[in-house]
Amino acid sequence: METKPTEIGSSKMFGGYNKRYKHFSPTLGCSMTFHIYFPPSSSPSHKFPILYWLSGLTCTDENFIIKSGAQRAASVEGVALIAPDTSPRGLNVEGEADSWDFGVGAGFYLNATQQKWKNWRMYDYVVKELPKLLSENFPQLDTSKASISGHSMGGHGALTIYLKNLDKYKSASAFAPIANPINCPWGQKAFTNYLGNDKAAWEVKYHLPNECPSFLPIFYYLGVENKSKKEGKKLQEYDATCLIKKFHNVSATILIDQGEDDKFLHDQLLAHKFEEACRSVNVPLLLRLQPGYDHSYFFISTFIDDHICHHAQALKL
Repeated sequence: METKPTEIGSSKMFGGYNKRYKHFSPTLGCSMTFHIYFPPSSSPSHKFPILYWLSGLTCTDENFIIKSGAQRAASVEGVALIAPDTSPRGLNVEGEADSWDFGVGAGFYLNATQQKWKNWRMYDYVVKELPKLLSENFPQLDTSKASISGHSMGGHGALTIYLKNLDKYKSASAFAPIANPINCPWGQKAFTNYLGNDKAAWEVKYHLPNECPSFLPIFYYLGVENKSKKEGKKLQEYDATCLIKKFHNVSATILIDQGEDDKFLHDQLLAHKFEEACRSVNVPLLLRLQPGYDHSYFFISTFIDDHICHHAQALKL
């Protein structure tokens, strides 16, 4: 199958172009789509730094491109926007579309360890496959200068991916992220199904920090992979509030915007837990609580320019 991306859509915006591509993903075992916004350029040899945007539950690669208005600031700052899809599609796994918060459109940017959901490896797709694909096929992109952002489930993805790969991304930001998924219903549902709920299956026991009380059916340690005796056991974690305790050598300020009228704030998003964890290890965090704003793209489009500028500054250092 064709792994090289094929252009399937193009539209001009703020002097640049939104372009949509389709390719077969070996990581996910299915065809995937993604968008790139190319800012205007006076030189064909110019290379743009990139900002990955990870979308939230039920979204595709189109939501951010159509609704956010991020292209205005991106065109001014000269930053390319990369918007992947949120899960594998078209695999026809039983139950994949039974609920809006799990399965299709709800990949949670992790690598599933349960056999039924073995294709749900959005972490590897975003961190490994997609950057390589961009580097090999789009010479106008400088993939060595990358930052990452996202909304809700995508905010969770942006924060966890950033913290685990500080050498790959210059900065991170999020809108209304699921900041402590092991302690919220969305996260518990996803982690239990993707990663299993058998405590005895975990071969290595670790002490959980106070901010991460043990949700025993799933832990927050999402898998021990025994690839070889030499490689040993690989621990994968997907909770930003827990990860910040381990990966706290953060130099760039993390920017988070959170609407105070977001109906998911207190039971699903738990921004205060991430704030407390950052404070405990002196990680620079700017958490802006925005009065009157909800969880929608009306909220995102209001503050997206600030996020583009935040990343542009980090990318140009």
